[in-house]
Amino acid sequence: MSRTAWAVICAILAVIIAWIVVDVVFSVLWFIGKLAIVAVVAVVVFVALRSLIGRRSREG
Repeated sequence: MSRTAWAVICAILAVIIAWIVVDVVFSVLWFIGKLAIVAVVAVVVFVALRSLIGRRSREG
């Protein structure tokens, strides 16, 4: 094979590998972002529930 053919094959492989790597990185970043949002919402819900339960126990 000529050097040009190998260069084309390497370029195609580089694009395919880069596509896969970028897809994996964005999937991981989306998962981490989702996890952070869930953690924030969970803390807010926990604080709200705790304040509601605390009020009810003081009233009773």
